[in-house]
Amino acid sequence: MASVEASSCDGKGQGVETSVTYYRLEEVAKRNSSKEIWLVIHGRVYDVTRFLDEHPGGEEVLLEQAGVDASESFEDVGHSFDAREMLKQYYIGDVHPNDLETENSSKDTSKNNTCKSCWSYWVFPIVGAILLGFLYRYYTSESKSS
Repeated sequence: MASVEASSCDGKGQGVETSVTYYRLEEVAKRNSSKEIWLVIHGRVYDVTRFLDEHPGGEEVLLEQAGVDASESFEDVGHSFDAREMLKQYYIGDVHPNDLETENSSKDTSKNNTCKSCWSYWVFPIVGAILLGFLYRYYTSESKSS
């Protein structure tokens, strides 16, 4: 865990000091039980332990995502604006920048690895459909000539 002081302008020309706490992904991964649940969503760390009993999808959903990056799952569900606003009260810090770079590069690598074999997902069905078409034409022409 690391804290960094950052200053920003509040729109009135006055600087406002804010403190950002950074967490390593290894530290977040340790928080994966019903006693303490941390999630990463879009590079931000949330402690949703208090929300466990209130989550509309049930506590199992949160427990499945505990200690990992839940960004994709969060977006796939299609959370409402209110849910996104509610998330702010559970915010505890950001993922350490070094961990974000590592995570993004490993996602790129895994996408490239799976994409090398993704051609087989569409080539085999097309070849199968063509073969079935020829077989169908062959058998229907045989029955007409007989």
